[in-house]
Amino acid sequence: MSTFLFNSIIFGPVWSRRLGESLGVNLLPVNRKTCNFNCIYCECGLTPDLESKPDFPSRHHVLQLLRKRLIRMKEENLYLNSITFAGNGEPTLHPEFPEILNGTIPLRDEFFPETVIAVLSNATMIGNERIFNALLQADLSIMKLDSANAETLRKINCPRGSFNLNEIVDRLCAFNGNVTIQTLFFRGFYNNFMVDNTTEKEIEEWLKVLQKIRPENVMIYSIARDTAVPGLEKIDQDELYAIAHKVEQLGIQTQVNP
Repeated sequence: MSTFLFNSIIFGPVWSRRLGESLGVNLLPVNRKTCNFNCIYCECGLTPDLESKPDFPSRHHVLQLLRKRLIRMKEENLYLNSITFAGNGEPTLHPEFPEILNGTIPLRDEFFPETVIAVLSNATMIGNERIFNALLQADLSIMKLDSANAETLRKINCPRGSFNLNEIVDRLCAFNGNVTIQTLFFRGFYNNFMVDNTTEKEIEEWLKVLQKIRPENVMIYSIARDTAVPGLEKIDQDELYAIAHKVEQLGIQTQVNP
């Protein structure tokens, strides 16, 4: 088990299975994971129990570094598919997330106007109107939904603090289709329990929720790197495509990232 943290605020561009050549924006501390989930498959490892408050980079610093990197990329004639808010945990936890996202848009328009601005999020903060309205400004708001069963989701994502799956689904519906759902499928044992979001019952419940949300797109994938908890099983390509076919039968565009 060899997980990692991003050691800079702006990283890449790196090749993303989902977003092509992607310049990453890490709004979280570089020396610790900061998240209100503790996903057992997370490539950044488990979320530490720390009493100290995270030391978030300032809006000014983030946008200054982003401008410098975009200028350099333009000078070097590099290609860029996306600017992606991701990194060492949940980006929407940054207290200035809306302002940083809104500040990124004119920078994108100035240097790489064809580039997509994407946010990878666990969707826990979309009940906050400031966060929700900011996400509507992104080209791709990619929201995690690893299960439509609350018990399974708690085993997979191990949310911290209050968490209500029904409320999150209702807020995902409020995007009115302007949202992408991402789901990581896998199976394995954790704390002596079998965790498997690929069973017939799990898929059936998940499809019902997708019908309710009616997202613009669904991204499905499996484990690609080392995970926080050892012994989790990657789902093979054929199984992923079989799940994707069921989503497409609902009339929802589906992207498989094996």
